[in-house]
Amino acid sequence: MGKKEKNNQAFFDKMRFKYRVSVLDENTLEESWHVRLSRLSLFLYACVFVLITFFILAILIFITPLRYYLPGYGDEGNRETVISESMRADSLQSQMDKQIAYMNIIRDVIAGNLDTADIKPLDSIVIIDKKDEPGIEQTERERKFIEQFEEEEKYNLSSLGYRPKNDSYVLFKPVNGVIQQHFNAIEQIYGISILTPPNEKVLSVLDGTVIYADYSFNNGWIIQVQHEGNYISVYKNNIRLLKKVGEIVHAGENIAIAGNASEQDQLFEFELWNNGNAVNPEYMIIF
Repeated sequence: MGKKEKNNQAFFDKMRFKYRVSVLDENTLEESWHVRLSRLSLFLYACVFVLITFFILAILIFITPLRYYLPGYGDEGNRETVISESMRADSLQSQMDKQIAYMNIIRDVIAGNLDTADIKPLDSIVIIDKKDEPGIEQTERERKFIEQFEEEEKYNLSSLGYRPKNDSYVLFKPVNGVIQQHFNAIEQIYGISILTPPNEKVLSVLDGTVIYADYSFNNGWIIQVQHEGNYISVYKNNIRLLKKVGEIVHAGENIAIAGNASEQDQLFEFELWNNGNAVNPEYMIIF
């Protein structure tokens, strides 16, 4: 038998050699408990303990909410839930802010600290609430263009009796209804007011591009369309817009909804401009 084999045999004998581990009573020195272990059995017990611990932890992680704390864990359903709960939290925060503001107003009214000049009529509150509703967002470039357009072109009334020179355009009637107020440039009425049925479709009078679409406190939702021949059509007092700034529209295409059944006094208003001058729509359209 070689030296190497002798060393291996000695190693295995050493691993299988059992040791006695005893627990003695401190006072009487009597043996209370003992166990016989070898190095090999101790190693095997340690491996079994590690495996059992691993399986127990794995089961706990996968059947309990602890799995949500694992890095990278999650699926589409969880992300949708997180987004939904986030939106709900934002909505609750908004409602809570409104309730706090309301309670502060009530407190000031009771204490007599509220100035009557600060009290807004109900219509103003309704308008502000409508303004806070999600609408069509504008870029800074669009906002600057709108401001420049309103200042330089919209109210350019150099010729109050202006008539368009080109009569070759055939314009669609924007809405169905009865004219309640006619064009009168002298009295600064630069369009016509039409009484429409509730939820009436608003049609584009010509092919063109939407250059303005936003909410106004005085005229509700407004949309403006740029047409050929430097014509611009303006549609006011809508209850909903169907097009955004930059969209191409065709003649007779539905671009908005007018006619609010709850506000009978809010008439649909239509204006037509050419080269910065107000045009009487009745010259161009058969109502």
